[in-house]
Amino acid sequence: MESSNNSIIAITDLEGDSVSIGGDTYRIIIGGEQTGGAYSLVDMLIPPNGGPPPHSHPKFQEAFYVIDGEIEVITKDGTYTASKGSHVNIPFNGPVHKFINKTKKVTHMLCLITPAGMEKMFREIGKPVPANTFLPPSQMTFEEQKRVQSIAERYGQKLYPPNYLD
Repeated sequence: MESSNNSIIAITDLEGDSVSIGGDTYRIIIGGEQTGGAYSLVDMLIPPNGGPPPHSHPKFQEAFYVIDGEIEVITKDGTYTASKGSHVNIPFNGPVHKFINKTKKVTHMLCLITPAGMEKMFREIGKPVPANTFLPPSQMTFEEQKRVQSIAERYGQKLYPPNYLD
C-alpha cells in the first residue's frame, strides 16, 4: 500500500513482500515507498546457523530488536549476544558486522533501517517466498556471488568473505 496525502498506513501480520536470502526469511513490513524514504521495517526470521555474511553499510543505520530467540552480533571489536528483548544498534559508518543464530530454534527479530533503501536490495537479491517460509541455503556459485556483490554495492553495502571476522 503506498502512502499518499499523509494518510495512516496499517499493515497486517502477513502483508509485505517476503524474500528468502541465504536461508533467512525477511518480510518487508513497510518500505521507503510508504515512508517517504525515511525508514523501512523488516521482520526477520533467522533459522539455526542463519545470518548474513560480514558486511558494512556506512549510509544506513540498522536497529535490531529481538522478539524471540538469540543472535550473536560479531564485529572486530568483539561479540555481543542479543536475546529476547535485546536491542542492537548499528550506527551510520558502523563497523563491519555480521550476526548468526547459534541456537537450535528460529530467532525472530525486527530490523529498523534508516534511511529506507536497503529493503530494495533485499527484494532484488532474495527469492520471493510466502510469509514465514524457509528455503534451504544453497551453495553460491562464483557467478551468483558476483551478482549479489554487484547488487549490494549499488545499494551502498560492502560484503566481505565469510571468515573475515573470525
